[in-house]
Amino acid sequence: MNSDISLPSNRGNRFYQGVAATFFANALQAVNFLGDRFLRKSHHSLSALEDLYRHSMDSAFSVTEAFLVTGAPHASAYYPRDFAWFYPDVLDPETIMDAQDAVRRARLLDKSIRLLLEAVRAGVVTTTIVPAGRGRYLGVNYFSRPSDTLLGILAGLQQMISADQRAPSYLAMSQCAHAGRLLLAEYGGDLKRTILQLAGELEPLDDGGSRYLLCDVHAPRSAATDTRAERRRFVTNACVHTTFVWSVQLGIVDEIELKRLLGCDLAQYKKDLLRLFGKNGYIRHSLDGPTSSPASSVALDFVGVHRGFWDMNDASERAAFAATADLIIAEPRFRVPSTFHFLVSADNPRNKMIHKIAAPAYQGRSSWPTFNVEFADRMLDYDEFSASETYRSCAQGILQDIRTATELHGGYQELISEHGLKYRTWAYKGAVAHSWFPRFLSVWRRAYGSRLLQWND
Repeated sequence: MNSDISLPSNRGNRFYQGVAATFFANALQAVNFLGDRFLRKSHHSLSALEDLYRHSMDSAFSVTEAFLVTGAPHASAYYPRDFAWFYPDVLDPETIMDAQDAVRRARLLDKSIRLLLEAVRAGVVTTTIVPAGRGRYLGVNYFSRPSDTLLGILAGLQQMISADQRAPSYLAMSQCAHAGRLLLAEYGGDLKRTILQLAGELEPLDDGGSRYLLCDVHAPRSAATDTRAERRRFVTNACVHTTFVWSVQLGIVDEIELKRLLGCDLAQYKKDLLRLFGKNGYIRHSLDGPTSSPASSVALDFVGVHRGFWDMNDASERAAFAATADLIIAEPRFRVPSTFHFLVSADNPRNKMIHKIAAPAYQGRSSWPTFNVEFADRMLDYDEFSASETYRSCAQGILQDIRTATELHGGYQELISEHGLKYRTWAYKGAVAHSWFPRFLSVWRRAYGSRLLQWND
């Protein structure tokens, strides 16, 4: 295989959004989900983890793929946020099987981020991009404007640029890093314009005489587990803060420009968010709606993204994390019985009609393995910065149960039901989340101090 992963930007691509684009995107997605529901079949019966992983990587990073996606039924649409939430370790060399695997991953990541940057340049920053044939793409929001799309694009760029900084490094990694730097130089101006626009969209919220800036004061913003239709969510605002931090780190935006728009520096902006959402000592999932019991007021997606909102440097931040984590760990409604599989929430949130019909419990009473992996990783962050062993055993339990479920169900699952079974609804036959698998291996190495799988490079 040719190891050159550099690809010229396709100037023939066109991006569309609006009422007509949304109509056609919804129609295409309906056809895609129906096709997956009635036509997709499981093609393998592997049980050994190494075989499952090799099969998953061959599927996720096939040379025939046009974009990095989770897997069916989502393979028919592109989700920019996923580069932050679900696959931040695609280029972790310890999860790469061989040089050919490295080339495929680097090439696919390059193609994907280039397309997303073209969309940004065209002014299309949406939760979902649906291919409509011959270089035409439809931008559509499910079900509100995003707070984490730019975050995902920056995460992909970061991963490319730092690809050659971890050992052992493959030739494809240095090529990918070079390609990432070229992309940053070419599209940095477009990113800066859009990030400053996001900063300008923040709205003031008065709470107890104090003023806070949020991205979703009057209307919901989309982020992972986004279809709750809630305003004033912690996770959406944590995404925006992280977007600003990463844009400064990448040299896209000067913090002084952001401070002018925000009225404070990024450190104070973060403290304000922690004070607002953590006023009860734990991180409340949303300020929208009446105050409920502590366990019903928190959600697993508070853990954020890899190298995101939580850095655990401050003692008060660690205390807020620990209080929230302890509520989740202690509440039986958060857990698949007899396991360390944690559900998104203790109570099923408000559902839109489509979820009542097609995917009940998708946003609440189900276990997302990827959020569990991030929960484990934040636990390890806490232990590292507090010089303790408070959560390591729980983190190891989470990872061990995900390994067991992967072997049981024949692949890394996108979702697991609240009863510990394969997530099956009328619209979902139980998608296998191939491209989330490397992140699991990366966190396993951190939790146990050794690789779960060994490659004969």
